[in-house]
Amino acid sequence: MTIIVTGGAGFIGSNFIFHMRNAHPEYRIVCLDKLTYAGNLSTLAEVMDKPGFRFVKADICDRESVFALFAEERPDMVVNFAAESHVDRSIEDPGIFLKTNILGTQVLMDACREYGVARYHQVSTDEVYGDLPLDRPDLLFTEETPIRTSSPYSASKASADLLVMAYHRTFGLPATISRCSNNYGPFHFPEKLIPLMIINALADKPLPVYGQGLNVRDWLYVEDHCRAIDLILHKGRPGEVYNIGGNNEKRNIDIVKTIVRELGKPESLITFVADRKGHDLRYAIDATKIGTELGWQPETGFDEGIRKTIRWYLDHEDWWRTIISGEYQNYYAKMYGNR
Repeated sequence: MTIIVTGGAGFIGSNFIFHMRNAHPEYRIVCLDKLTYAGNLSTLAEVMDKPGFRFVKADICDRESVFALFAEERPDMVVNFAAESHVDRSIEDPGIFLKTNILGTQVLMDACREYGVARYHQVSTDEVYGDLPLDRPDLLFTEETPIRTSSPYSASKASADLLVMAYHRTFGLPATISRCSNNYGPFHFPEKLIPLMIINALADKPLPVYGQGLNVRDWLYVEDHCRAIDLILHKGRPGEVYNIGGNNEKRNIDIVKTIVRELGKPESLITFVADRKGHDLRYAIDATKIGTELGWQPETGFDEGIRKTIRWYLDHEDWWRTIISGEYQNYYAKMYGNR
């Protein structure tokens, strides 16, 4: 069995590669990654020279390179993690999100059709559903919730999802889609909320929180997400969407307070900044379908997961220190310097 994992040098993709090598050591895994700002080869250091693993630097929008790789590897499965994924960046420059997240997905599916891939899986996001009101905790996103996007990022992911379903219906492509809630865990890129707060708190720097920090997210430990995708690949029904959630709804401000408490830092580091444009209020996933059909449930509660995540960043300072320099520092200053 050969699996091509796109975006495998990023946060969730790399964790998925580690999971699959442990769960299915007999599989050959080919990682295709463009190595943009969020891709980091050092993340894959432990597998780079191992038998049954290959890394290829390429852009999923590059049809010639993608088709050449498929012709050479003849993959059985393709899992597409490759995406521009930061909402703030999509507000600054929507174009690259449309190109990578939509046209790149088309290239991958065309290659799957050409080379008879048995399963294509699109990794999507709960953000395609828009948001929910803060005062209605009874409301949850199901797979039947209408798509109602708020940002160029979520619009690009929703567009890709629609394209995947169109390829399934029109061409019979054996495809599945998963829509996950906010992930956290090892190798999370430092511009995202949890690693940003951990790293800033360790340095006694201000902790920038949008608005009053009342926005609610459902947090999913990345290993639980990887198990879910593994199940969908092997047991999920083609043409279906599966929601993956952690059952851990938390306000952003409570996440930040938990981190400073665990690190023994003062809450006075918390600094409220101007809110994001079009900031979604609440995300909440109903994962009944994947639980009923495939027997998946999240195993990591938030208290356990956040402690494991904080410990990982404490133990891997060399990894994140190499990232928070150069382009990332310029971006950080642009996003937060004048707020």
